[in-house]
Parts: sequence; structure tokens; C-alpha cells
Amino acid sequence: MTAASSDSGSARLVVLVSGSGSNLQALLDACADPEYGAQVVAVGADREGIAGLDRAAAAGVPTFVHKVKSYAERADWDRALTESVAAYKPDLVISAGFLKLVGDDFLAEFGDRYINTHNALLPAFPGIHGPRDALEYGVKVAGATLFFVDGGVDTGPIIAQVVVPVEDDDTEETLTERIKEVERRQLVEWVGRLVRDGWTITGRKVRLK
Repeated sequence: MTAASSDSGSARLVVLVSGSGSNLQALLDACADPEYGAQVVAVGADREGIAGLDRAAAAGVPTFVHKVKSYAERADWDRALTESVAAYKPDLVISAGFLKLVGDDFLAEFGDRYINTHNALLPAFPGIHGPRDALEYGVKVAGATLFFVDGGVDTGPIIAQVVVPVEDDDTEETLTERIKEVERRQLVEWVGRLVRDGWTITGRKVRLK
């Protein structure tokens, strides 16, 4: 499986959000530099009235919303989301705190260019409680993983990882906040590298071109 950035001009990013949009804001800020090589062309969400949509509006970026409960079947929601994202012809689709699992149609269209970030060092501690599970297990290092999304839960090919030491007095909240800081920097760095250099996915190996 192979994918790469646009042959000319800035790469096109569609970002999916469910909440405050802090990762989205970091990407918007990075894209303000022409040398970053990308632009956010649309922001999608699974709910209305969230700060992430406000951030997009403030930046003049088009938005769309697809709420799961608005559709009779989950597959209908997935098809609608896929169509909306595809309309913007993205080179890369980014889950930036998007709290919904996409389905078969979405992955068939974007599986080799849909990335997500997780607050643990995968394959350890997948799911929604990565820092908590890491602390309970007693690990000495935690961290964040950037990966291409597949049909599993946090199981796709890994793009990059960053380590965060676990302190003796860490709580779930303090560890989560320290991970968020490096997670955001990793996301911005590697989105830029992917769109500027292109990438290949061979089995579970992701390499820059």
C-alpha cells in the first residue's frame, strides 16, 4: 500500500474533531507557515456546538457535522461522513480527538491516509483509558503513538511514537496532561513530514519516501 502528498502545491488536510479542537488549532497554526506544506481545507465533527468547530470558523475553514443519531443505521452515517470528506479531495485525513469509530466505507476510501493519535505506547494500552491503564500496570514510561487507522481499535500501522517518563507521584490527570503536550508536537511534526515527503505502508511498516 502506497500513498503520498499532492504532486504540486500544499497538501490538503481534512480534520475530524469531537471536542475542544486543541490538536486542530496546533495544525492550523502550523499550516500558517507556507513551508509546512499543508492546509486544512475542511473540519468535520460528530456533534454541533463544540469548540473545535468554532476554531475552524475563526480560521475561515469550511465545516460539516454528521451526528450518528441522525441516521437509521451506523453504516448510513459512515457513508455520509465518507462522502463529505471525499468532497474535499484530501491527501490526509486526521482524527484530532474524533471520538467515533469509522466503518468499512470510510476505511475503504481513506484507510491508507487516515491517521489518529493515541495517548499510550501501542500496542500496549489501547482504548480510551491509556494513561490510567499504564499507571495501574506500573510502567516506568508512557507516551503517545501516531498511527494509520485500520478496522481494529488502535491497531493500525505505527507512524511514530514518543516516550513520556512516569513520575512516582503521577496521577491519571498529570500523566495525561504531559502526554498531551508531546502528543500534539508529534502530530504536527509528522503530519508535516508525511505531506512533504510522502509515505509508503508495507505490511505494518510505515516509511517516509
